[in-house]
Parts: sequence; C-alpha cells; structure tokens
Amino acid sequence: MGTRRIRIGVAGASGYAGGELLRLVSVHPDLELAVATADSTAGRPIGDVHPHLAGDARLAELALAPHSALESADADLVFLALPAGQSAALAARLPGEAKVVDLGPDFRLADPAAWARHYGGAHAGRWVTGLPELPGARAAIGSAPRVAAPGCYATAAILALAPLAAAGLITVEDLVVVAFSGTSGAGRSLRADLLASEVMGSASAYQAGGVHRHTPEIEQALDEVVAGARARDGQVPGSRAGEDPAPGARAGQGRSGEAPGGTARAAGASGHPPCRARVSFTPVLAPMSRGILATCTARLAEPGTGGLPGAGGPAVPDTAALRFALAAAYAGEPFVRLLPEGRWPSSGAVAGSNAVHLQAAADARSGRAIVVSAIDNLVKGAAGQAIQVANLMLGLPEDAGLTTIGVAP
Repeated sequence: MGTRRIRIGVAGASGYAGGELLRLVSVHPDLELAVATADSTAGRPIGDVHPHLAGDARLAELALAPHSALESADADLVFLALPAGQSAALAARLPGEAKVVDLGPDFRLADPAAWARHYGGAHAGRWVTGLPELPGARAAIGSAPRVAAPGCYATAAILALAPLAAAGLITVEDLVVVAFSGTSGAGRSLRADLLASEVMGSASAYQAGGVHRHTPEIEQALDEVVAGARARDGQVPGSRAGEDPAPGARAGQGRSGEAPGGTARAAGASGHPPCRARVSFTPVLAPMSRGILATCTARLAEPGTGGLPGAGGPAVPDTAALRFALAAAYAGEPFVRLLPEGRWPSSGAVAGSNAVHLQAAADARSGRAIVVSAIDNLVKGAAGQAIQVANLMLGLPEDAGLTTIGVAP
C-alpha cells in the first residue's frame, strides 16, 4: 500500500457502535474514512447524526451514503456495525479483495441449532473469532480476510473465565454470569423502556433464563478453550495468546479434523471426559450510558480433579491460584489489566478506553470462583475491539489508535 493511508468503510455508521468507529478511525494514525453508510439517515451529514464528531470538520461534513455505496467503494477494509441478520447479505456483495470485520452476530456461532434458537433464520456460517486475547487468536486473525468480533457481554465473560477454565481451576458446566450494562448496549432505536425517566434511578434485569443471544457465544468459546488446553497433553496454559491452533481459524472450520463447534468430540478423543460449558446468564440494564460490569462465578475444581494433570495441585484452588492463572494468561497483553488484590473493577474506570479490568477471589465456603470484569461496551465491547482486530489483519501495531486510559469522572 506504500505510503497511502488505509481506506476504511463503515456500514451502520449512524448507530452508537458505528459512531464510535468513526471517532476511532478519525484519530487512527494509519486509517482514513472512505465511506460511511446508513439506512434511514442516509444523505445526512455525519456531524448532524453524531454532534460529538464536529471537531473533525471533514468528517462532520461528510454525508452518510446508502449501504450500496460500499459495493463500489475503494475500501481496503470494511466494518459492519449492523443489526442481527443484516451483515451476511451485505458481506456477500462486498468486493472480494476487501477485508471485513463484522461487529454483529451473523458469523459468530458455529452451531446452526444455537443460531436458530437465539436468532432464527438462515445460519450464515462462522468466521474467525475476533477476540485477540484467546489462545491462538492473533495468528488466525492476522491471516483471515473476514473476522467476527464477539459481543460485548460475551467479551467481558470470556476474558474473565477463559484462563481459569484452561488451567483446570474451575469447571465450566456450572457457570453464572450477572452483568450490568449501560443503555447504549441496546442501540439507538427509540424505545419507551430506554427513556431517561424509565432508566434513571433504576436497574432492571432482562432476557434472563438462558435466552440472551450472547449465551451461546460464551459457551462456545469456553468449550474451545478447555478442549485446546486438554489437547496440549496436560500443559498448563499461561503463555500469551498466539501459540496454539485457534478455534474457527478458517471461515466455517474448527481445528483440523473437527467440525465447527465440535469441541466435545475433540475433548473425548484426547482421553478426557467431554466438556460442555453451561452458563446461566442474566443481563441487567443499569442507569448509565456506557460500560459493562460482569460478575462471573464458577464451581472451583475439586482436589485431584482439576481437569488437567498438575493443574491446581492437590488442594482446592484459592484466590492466589486464580490470580496467578489470570496474571500468567494475560502477561504482556496490551489491554488487559489484573488489578491489585483487594481492588475491584468499576465500569467508570474503563469508560472511553479499550481496557479490560479484572479481579478474582475464591469463595471457599460456597466452593466457587468469582471473577469480576469491567469493559466499555462501545469500545472493547464493540468498536475498539474491531479496531484492534483490524490492526492485526492489516499488519499494524495492535494498539494503534487505541488507549487503555479511561475518562473520569
């Protein structure tokens, strides 16, 4: 590409995630916006739709185009920030040479039954999962032409639990996640239950009982993490992600010889009992505009049954063991921070950043591990993670255009 800046297209630029993408692209040292598209707001200047972008005069004056403009746009990479069921059709019409990062759910799930249960309609298949901190993910993302970024809740829960599951410190068949999210997670559509008078001073649960769409994402990722750890013949994970075969490393495929989502079959073949993660997930709408605070709990591995030979030792894992596993798994990670013992994450501390804050404790009385994670749902949970993924796909520094520093108060 020489010295030419990398040209970017953004589909769904009128939404909150789309607006955050525009903001991050505008300050990125190597990217420039080629086209931004929308549905009902097509034709309007970006500055009218996103007043916070008025500081960039060129960006603010650029008119939103219809989605069809992406088909002929000279874009090196396209971000799709569209509702469920809309990315697949548009992706099929994009030029084959354009790399694509999908922020929506269309290509996240390997299991057609899980897609039908939580979304309905035709299953589009699976792309490489765009969560760089998972084992093997960086290599897979860097070589993939099309990548599916995980959902915001799923990102918070997977990053909290994956290292403990891989190390055999917890069992994944009995997971409980309760996560608070700001109202921006519900999108920008007008809804009575999202009016300020309804939300302020109140927190409300919704889509409980296993029906939330991010539930199968969490289970899929943890199944694959455990299967990958078991396939390494008992070696305790702890190195930085990027060394192991990644789930879904090729579009629509799992590891060699394994059908998409076939982690239970792979685990059984390795001589260990099949793994099937099960999570009870309850999302909670909180009176804040952005942010996620997820409390994730799992049953501690019993003595001598840590899942991997040598993992966890003879005793029930304690807080030090949980923190050690998290620290080892995320050593050197640019965006993940394990907080000092005794300091618990808060959503406000990561606002505006691509950071993930984690803390863990073992509850010996109940026999459960507790990991709390905090992310900004619009940054690490959406646009920031998409930029992080795009950097890897384009051969740029992974942290280019992103920050771990939050905005306060």
